[in-house]
Amino acid sequence: MRHVYSCPLRWSDMDAFGHVNNVVFLRYLEEARVDFMFRLAPGEGSTSFTGGSVVARHEIDYLRPLVHRHEPVTVETWVTKIGAASLTVAYEVKDRDQVYVRASTMIVPYNLAEGRPRRITAEERAFLEAYTDDAAGGPDTGNPEDGGPAGEAVPA
Repeated sequence: MRHVYSCPLRWSDMDAFGHVNNVVFLRYLEEARVDFMFRLAPGEGSTSFTGGSVVARHEIDYLRPLVHRHEPVTVETWVTKIGAASLTVAYEVKDRDQVYVRASTMIVPYNLAEGRPRRITAEERAFLEAYTDDAAGGPDTGNPEDGGPAGEAVPA
């Protein structure tokens, strides 16, 4: 299953060439990841992911330019790997029929009070496993020339 986030485009996201700047895509990924891990994940009374996390790695493939428009772009997020003390999420920034970016982020849960990484809890693992999508690739999967499997149905 994938988490679906509707991300608005801002006029300030554009660069001198009239398309979304490459750095801005990191903000889009962050917005989707925060919505996934900090709004959706905790649930009623849960402390999942509230102790903190840090980004250890980003990988991004830019497939097509995205130009400003009033309609939001969709950012789909899913889990591709769950380790003892890290997880990897993948993303597609897309419309119904086009993929603009494929990306992945390695995240390390972090104990802010102790100033060190921590292990993934059983509750966090159970949540993440519901969003595991092994069939869908990360940024290096598919043919960047054709944009890959755009327009696929996404289970809700």
